[in-house]
Amino acid sequence: MLAFAPLDAAVGVASHAVSTLASAVAPLAGGAATAVAIVAFTVAVRLLVAPLTVAQVRGERRRTALAPQVAELRRRYGGDPARLQRELLDLYGTAGASPLAGCLPALLQAPFFLIMYRLFTAGDPAPLAGELAGVPLGHHLADGLAGAAGPVWGVLLAALLALAWLASRRMRRTMAASSASPAGPAPAAGSKSSGGPGSSGGPKPSGGPGSSGGAASSREAAGAGGVAGDVGAAVGRLLPLLPYAMLPVALVVPLAGVLYLVTTTAFTALEHAVLRRDRQTTRPTLDRNS
Repeated sequence: MLAFAPLDAAVGVASHAVSTLASAVAPLAGGAATAVAIVAFTVAVRLLVAPLTVAQVRGERRRTALAPQVAELRRRYGGDPARLQRELLDLYGTAGASPLAGCLPALLQAPFFLIMYRLFTAGDPAPLAGELAGVPLGHHLADGLAGAAGPVWGVLLAALLALAWLASRRMRRTMAASSASPAGPAPAAGSKSSGGPGSSGGPKPSGGPGSSGGAASSREAAGAGGVAGDVGAAVGRLLPLLPYAMLPVALVVPLAGVLYLVTTTAFTALEHAVLRRDRQTTRPTLDRNS
């Protein structure tokens, strides 16, 4: 594998931190000191990026609150995707709810995940020293499930699957809440709202000047909107599947890597549970002030 100096330097720092923590807890944890150190180091890093997650959740709340306005814009400009995009960006900018803000915590955690993956696969013996419930931290699933390895791997993989399911369900609910609105479907391109200016006029005679050009423009706008809708629907179907991407990774990394995956995923689940409880507690106050 090609070496990448900044990444290798970060891996060295992480390895030193894990080794230092393992030495500190060795009198209490014994042979499981390195496993405890991996959990503690993962939690420490997640706490460092916790403010970003809080900002992400606040952004999600703002976007959910804007759902009726978003639906109205889609109804009004459904036949003009370019205008709709401008109006949505203006709405999100005014409310301080960037649609890309939710990606920031995940993007910032990605380098840490890469560092931890490299830490457990680069051949450094320090982070793989020790054991978990009698199973070496350097043990791979392909090495077999004899003895204590079977129960340990079974518990960790089952926990990872359950956490992935919870994360997927949370993503589905968030997406459903963001897209829910009392407004009806967007009108067809080129149509006018009832009661609006010009709506009481009679139908235009077919074949009149500019009628073919207007119809063509309407069809092009409708086609563009349909393509955008198809892409959005495809993305909406794929996003809830992303949490399950950890499972194939868990099948190839050593036990130490699986322990990291379970720890960081459990931290995410706990983090969102706490933030969701805070939202439910403060919702009546927000409703009274609105």
